[in-house]
Amino acid sequence: MDPVAFELFGLSIRWYGILISLGIVLATLLAIHRAKKENVSEERILDLVLVAVPIAIVGARLYYVIFNWSYYQGDFLRMINIREGGLAIHGGVIAGVAVGYFFCKRHKIEFWKMADIVAPSIILGQAIGRWGNFINREAHGGPTDLPWGIMVDGIKVHPTFLYESLWNFMVCGFLLWYDKRKKFQGELLFLYGILYSVARFFIEGLRTDSLMIGPFRTAQLVSLITIVVLGFILFVKRKGKRVE
Repeated sequence: MDPVAFELFGLSIRWYGILISLGIVLATLLAIHRAKKENVSEERILDLVLVAVPIAIVGARLYYVIFNWSYYQGDFLRMINIREGGLAIHGGVIAGVAVGYFFCKRHKIEFWKMADIVAPSIILGQAIGRWGNFINREAHGGPTDLPWGIMVDGIKVHPTFLYESLWNFMVCGFLLWYDKRKKFQGELLFLYGILYSVARFFIEGLRTDSLMIGPFRTAQLVSLITIVVLGFILFVKRKGKRVE
């Protein structure tokens, strides 16, 4: 599939950007719908999106560049060119959550309440955005004989983008279902981090283009740390709730 969807005034509009934009729009609509139930205004969600999304994109790109420094070193224009791909979701989530915290603090909104509102939206956006990797022929796995393998450069490989996208859609559905059953504010954000990281740890092991820290895959290390840290916090908070 051609990565370029169409041209507008001589500028190539790529499917990668279209899919990311679609993910942001649908995620925002979901957050607005959920915010109404929590008595949070639509304007606050839109304000948060306008601030957090650009910073998250910068964070995703910065993370990718840092862990792929040998490729980008000395070429600033290549560093900022995201049209060819190269966004790391871990960097985007870290930056987005940080911005969200300060946004809530400034506007006197309970951070954990807002976190639970947007958690399903975050992973919904990820589920849609992963299809941009398919069109860019990136973020795929190694060779496979499985019937659902896809052809890349004449080789049948694991469609890791598909594995992650399907998992993310399921996690989104689970979070929406679990919302009325949660034990404390912020639990959805913790569950999002843990569930996404579990799948990412195993899926990353299939990929052929992983960012590395020495001999280790960066995404696997980050996922493992996330599972341990958030799992511990979740256990402690749930235990404390039972005591209460």
